[in-house]
Order: sequence, then C-alpha cells, then structure tokens
Amino acid sequence: MSVAVRNTRQRRAIREVFEEAKRPLSPEEVCRMAQDKVDGLGIATVYRTIRTLMDEQWLVPVELPGEAARYEISGKDHHHHFHCRTCSKVFEIFGCLGGYTNLVPEGFQLDSHEVILYGTCKDCRKALMN
Repeated sequence: MSVAVRNTRQRRAIREVFEEAKRPLSPEEVCRMAQDKVDGLGIATVYRTIRTLMDEQWLVPVELPGEAARYEISGKDHHHHFHCRTCSKVFEIFGCLGGYTNLVPEGFQLDSHEVILYGTCKDCRKALMN
C-alpha cells in the first residue's frame, strides 16, 4: 500500500532550494536555505523530505570520499564535481574528458566513473585575496 505524500510548504521550499542552488547540497545547507522560505523548518523535516525525494527518484546522492553525502536533482547529463576545500561546497562540472577505458586493467570492464576535483572556489579565492 503506497502512502500519498503531501506537497507541504516545507516540501515545496526544499524543492525550490535545490532548483535555485543548481549544485549538490548537504542537509544542513538545505535547512539553512529553506528556513528563509519557511519559518521554523527543522533538520529532521529536511532529512525526511530528502529521503522521500530520493525514494521518488527526484534526488540522488553525491558521495565524496570521507564526506557526508550531498544531494542533487536527478536526471542531469553526465557530469563531475568540484569540492572547495575552504568552504566545503560542492559544485557541478559538466562535460567529461572520457577515454578512461585505456586506464582499465586488461580483462576488466568499465561501467561508470566519477571524477572529483578539489581546490578553492571563486568566492573563497576572492575572499582570500582581499
């Protein structure tokens, strides 16, 4: 038996945050940004809503080694990520160099890949230069 999910103000605000951000977000970032839209929104509601949006396949997790998962809207073209070591934000990088099959050991079969670039984002660079 499936349960109908209500489109509450909180849920709408959380979806809007992902649509406006255009980058992977942590639950804490979502909560902070959505609180500007809905007073009193709590982190537990954000986690529940993220879980529901993943069940609906509207969101997918972005896994970074040694980091808590971030989440982004599903269905995007193939892309990679840039992780700012200063502010910890994660950004999408569209496009791919490809050609990874020549790196695969003989007899292995490549079915996917993820490239994560690390460095400093433009906002943090600008702040560091001032």
